[in-house]
This record gives sequence, C-alpha cells and structure tokens, in this order.
Amino acid sequence: MGKGLLGVLGGAVLLAVGLLIGHFGITKTKTINPEWVEELSQDVDEAFIKEFMKEVDNKKIEEHLKELSKKPHMATTTGDEELVKLILARWNHAEYGLDDAKQERYNVYLSFPDKNKPNTVKVLTDNGQNPFTCRLTEANVTPDQEDPEVVQPYAAYAPSGNPKGKLVYANQGKLSDFQYLADQSITLNGTIAIVRYGGAGRAAKAINGAKFGVVGIIVYTDPKDINDGLAERNQTYPYSWYMPESGVERGSYSEDFGDLLTPYYPAKDYTYRIKKSEINGIPPIPTQPIGFEDAKTLICQLAGPVAPQSWQGSLGCPYNLGPGFISSGKFNNSDVQVNVYNYDEIKPSANVMGIIRGSVEPDRYVMYGNHRDSWVHGAIDPSSGTAVMLEITRVLGTKLKQGKWRPRRSIIFGSWGAEEFGLIGSTEFAEDYYSKLRDRTAAYINVDISVFANATLRAQGTPPVQDVIFTAAKQVQTPASSALSVYENWIRYANRFSTLYQKTIPQLGTLGAGSDYAPFLHYLGISCMDISYTYDRNKTSARIYPAYHTAFDTFDYAAKFIDPGFTSHQTVARTAGNVLLRLSDSLILPLGPLDYWETLDSYYNTAESTFGSTLTSKGISLAPLKAAVEQFKKASEALKKTIDELKADNERPLSVRMINDQIMLLERAFINHYAFPEKRYYSHVLWASRSSSVVTFPGLADAYATASASNLEDDWDLVRKHLTIVIYAVTNAASTLETAASI
Repeated sequence: MGKGLLGVLGGAVLLAVGLLIGHFGITKTKTINPEWVEELSQDVDEAFIKEFMKEVDNKKIEEHLKELSKKPHMATTTGDEELVKLILARWNHAEYGLDDAKQERYNVYLSFPDKNKPNTVKVLTDNGQNPFTCRLTEANVTPDQEDPEVVQPYAAYAPSGNPKGKLVYANQGKLSDFQYLADQSITLNGTIAIVRYGGAGRAAKAINGAKFGVVGIIVYTDPKDINDGLAERNQTYPYSWYMPESGVERGSYSEDFGDLLTPYYPAKDYTYRIKKSEINGIPPIPTQPIGFEDAKTLICQLAGPVAPQSWQGSLGCPYNLGPGFISSGKFNNSDVQVNVYNYDEIKPSANVMGIIRGSVEPDRYVMYGNHRDSWVHGAIDPSSGTAVMLEITRVLGTKLKQGKWRPRRSIIFGSWGAEEFGLIGSTEFAEDYYSKLRDRTAAYINVDISVFANATLRAQGTPPVQDVIFTAAKQVQTPASSALSVYENWIRYANRFSTLYQKTIPQLGTLGAGSDYAPFLHYLGISCMDISYTYDRNKTSARIYPAYHTAFDTFDYAAKFIDPGFTSHQTVARTAGNVLLRLSDSLILPLGPLDYWETLDSYYNTAESTFGSTLTSKGISLAPLKAAVEQFKKASEALKKTIDELKADNERPLSVRMINDQIMLLERAFINHYAFPEKRYYSHVLWASRSSSVVTFPGLADAYATASASNLEDDWDLVRKHLTIVIYAVTNAASTLETAASI
C-alpha cells in the first residue's frame, strides 16, 4: 500500500513538471477578443472628427442666423414660439434630424412692461411743467428697430410705481458708491439715483440704493464703458459696432436664477409656489434703464460737488453728484420722476430637447446647450450660439441618418427657454431631472454668445475640461490663417504659466453664473465649459459687445461688424463640435482630474499667504487642508497611471466603465448643499459666488473677511466651519479618485 501511494505521487509530480514545461515552452499569442469586446473598446475616431469639421459650413451658419434673428423673440412671445417650432422641425428632419426631439414646458414667473402705458423718466418742475421725457423706444437706425414686437426698454422684475425726488449721481450703484455719497453729507433719502451699468449686478444697484433711502433708480450705459469713449452719432452703429446714443440695455433685475416662485423644484402645475412677497434679490424700488443720450441730458445739468475722477464718464461734461439740478440750467430746481408700469405673469415657457442615443453607454450623457430667447432680435445673444448648435446638429444628424455614425454615449441638446429672465429653462430642467442628470451626465458644453468678436477663442470651465478643449483647439485653424491653430492664436491673447506642466498654456477662464451652465455646475456638480470667440482686449475696453441687449443686436449688425463671412462662428462650431465628439466617443472620458490639483494648490497657497498667520494666532491650522490637497494630487497621479495602462488594454471594458464613472463623479465630490444656505443653488465648494477679493476657497475667504472685520468669536467659528467644509470636500474628491485607481 505504501509503495502504491508513492508511485501515484511520483506520477503526479512528473505530470505537473511536464505541464509546466509545456506551458512555458509554448510561445504566447495575443488573445483574440470576442467581437462584442472589440466594439465596446473602440476609441474616438479621429478621421470622423476631421470629416465633421470639414463639413461645418459658414454659409449654412449665416443662413441659420438670418432665420433665427429676423424677428424679436423674447421668452413666451409669438417670435419665441415660432423658433420652438423651427428647432423641433430641424431636429425631427428626415434627412438630418436627431433620434428624437420634443418640447418640455414649465409655468414660470416673468415680468413685462405694459404696452399701453410705457415706462418713462421725466423731469417735473414745481409748477407742474414737464420739460423732459426720456425716449420711449430706440431710434430707427435700420428697419429692424421699427418692428412692432420690439419690447420697450425696461428692467424685468422691477416693481411698478411713480417715485419722484431730487436726482443724484451714484456711479455704478455699488454699496460703497452710496456710502461715499452719504459720507459727503449728501442727503439720499427720498432721492432718485442715476447709475451706470457695471461694477454691481443690475438688481444690486436698486437694492443698495434702497438701503440709503433712495426711492427710484435710473440705469444707463456710459460710452466710456461700452464705446471706448465714443458718443457721436457718426461714430456709432450703423457706422461702427459701437452703441448708438439711444441704445438701452434691457435685462433681468434678479440676483437669483431659476423660476423665482419655485426654488429647487420644477415649475409644474403641481408645484408649490412661494408668495411673491417672499421673493428676495429683486429691486425693492422702481427702476428704469435709459440711453446715454437721455442720461447726458440729466447728468450734465446736475448741481452739487464734482464726482471723483474715477466716477467721470464720456458724456462730454463734468459729472456732479447732486442732489438736484443747477439753478442756472434748463431744469432749475426740478424733480425727476421714474414711472414704471411693469406687471408680472406666470406663463408657459418651452425647452426644446434633442437626443442622439449612445451605442455603448446610452445611459451616460454629454449635454450641449444654449438658450433660444432674446430681448429683441438677439442676433448675437443668443442666436449666434443657436446658429452654431443648429449647424453641429445638421452635420451630425446627417451622419446619423445615413448610418455612418453613432456616439458611444448619448448626446442631449438643449434649446433653453426664458434664459434672459434668469436662466429659467435650464434651471427648471436641472431640477426636473435632478437625480438622472446627477448620476449620468459626464459634462455640459454651453455655447451662448458664440462670437463676441473675431480675434480669439475664449473658453471658460472647470479644470477637468482644460485638456479636451486644448486638444480640440490644436486641431482647428483660425479664420485668419490656415497655418495658425486656434490654440496657437489663443495663447497669444490669454495665457498663464502652469506649475503642473511647467510651461505657458492658454488661460482657461472660470465660470460664474452668467449663462445656462450655472445650474449644472453649481447645483448638480457637472463638469462644465463655455466656448466662444471674443475681441482683443488691447484694442477695446468695452465690457461686452456694444449692442448687447439693445434693439441694435441684429443680423445686419452681426454680418457687418461682429463676424463678416461668419468664419469665427464656423471656428467655434468646429471647436465645440470637436470637444463634443471627444466627450461622447472617447473610450475613456477625456477629463483631467489632475488639472484640478493646480487650482486646489493655488487656492491653498493663497489662503496660507493671506490668512495663515492670523489663523494661527486664533488656533486655526491650515495643515489638514494642505494634507488633503497633497492626498488629492497623489490620487490624481495614481489614477492617471491607471488610465495610461488601461488605454493599452482593450480586454477590460468593465474596468473602463468604472474609471469613467469615477472621472464623471469627481466634480460631484465638491458639492455640498449645506455649505451656503443663504445662497440659492450655490453648492460647489470651489466655485460658489464670493464677496471677498481674495481668490481662494469662496466660503473660507468670505468667512475670514467677516471675522477679521468684526473679530467676534462667532465669526471665527464660521471660519472654522468653512475650513472643515473645504477639507471634507477635497478629501472626498481624493477618495473618489482613489477608489477608481484601486481596481
């Protein structure tokens, strides 16, 4: 029995040795994957991207824009509804349509002027005479201004009323401006203040003034700020791109975005609405915008001390502070009256949504959007962006219908409604589909005003989108020269030195809340970008293109002065489309977590150098924050290494999915819905609005500013709280990446 067992064992050993020799003696061959694995592992098709860019047609964009801007199309008006039908027809077209297109409506709170009772600014004498009334409409420079649907200038959401008082000049209407007037012993109670656009938000000008007893606000655009100081009739449109003297910037006078009556919930029939009296962030006093022609008539007659040099403008006279007019002038001791007859109304507003379904990951979305509504004709804002979007969907829709292409991930296109009233359509959509978008959206591309001017690309976004924009910009040529890439041109106009890459790179701007990316970034934590072409800052100091929100923002204006030939529009379409295809088709999402480290490191260094010594004296340490930032860097580097290895391995599609989900969810790690309870929708710990001038973590910066001014222990506790919030967010972001790297 013992001998038999030894024999069996000996045979087994010989068999094992033979198998090992055989195994290692055979030359390995590459595993042949099943066809379905190969399909799942396909990466972005560079040849298709080149084909797409070649087919983007500037003449088609010109045709789109001409059609989009031929009529005024303020939100919910007839012109807006006609564009809803037009976009639906394009996206459902048999030859170049998308997989599906539909409209979704929300019942939203809007503000309009009374057509039968125009808003005015008047000068009234003691004996009841009316020597001056502002223009009711802008001048008819071209036939476009004669359209009966051109809405009269007004401040949306400003309350109705007829306040009257002595006029004062309050610069830009900042809190500090009104405080300066008060410090000069100028009585503000019961006055009407005239202020310039810029420096403070539209609504803030009225809110600030009301705190000092001001009863009415007049707003105008100074030619110093918009026209490089030029104000003569023959120096402005139609002779140049500068704003005519009768031009008036309309706008929403609200500090919050989204429907004002249904915060955090979509404005549906079933939705609870707060009382109108509970709305915050809108003017508490009547407010009316006017043109600089009318502003000159008022300001050049003001009495009182001369305004500071920094307050002077380009109306051709010294700016005095008031109150009241000079006794030797044509208005003598007259009052100014602001007459506002605005009314509010809940109306249905439509988003138009189009979709191309993904072939491999249909439950992962790349979103591309722009608003549709304008204040008047809106050739530049927003139709330049809509024309670009329609051209991108025309080219991609054609390929789709021909069966030549389908993206890996689903693409959702959004034509947002009622953006001009406060990003309403996009915000309601974000609220309506909160869970789905939060869990499934990889990135959002916004192209609002696609062309401010034709000098260079301007891109803004969160750090992870930097590399994919750079990649696209290197592949697109500038309109001026086929030998010069958009990237090479961009770096000439806006650049910075990167500590991460140790070289100069184009400057990617940061995102505020000025367009429809805001709810997706600040509320949902989706990586976002905004892409456009803009002007050379060395050639103009205009705060924005001069016809902005006026009746002069027309196709004629765009074709003559913004982008003759529409080649800059074409360049934006090629760049944004290139980015879209890379995000929707790449095997691994082309978003760079490591690029976030550079922002975190910069924020930490600024906090340390600005706050560090004071915080130490209060027993508050930044060491845990530094450790969290270092942890994030290590996790980002480890993930990058994993991705580099994975790109060479097409046998692990589920691993790719895991990596992609972690990349997608990185931005969400910085969302904290409890961090800023006083700031509606602002939940992003890095990009929330900031009052402090110190460019670092916004909650920490604002809390420090308050505490250092008051030196109250409760305020220093708030500093400790916001430091905790930041450390927690950065640590969780690092943990998100570590999970992805450990597969």
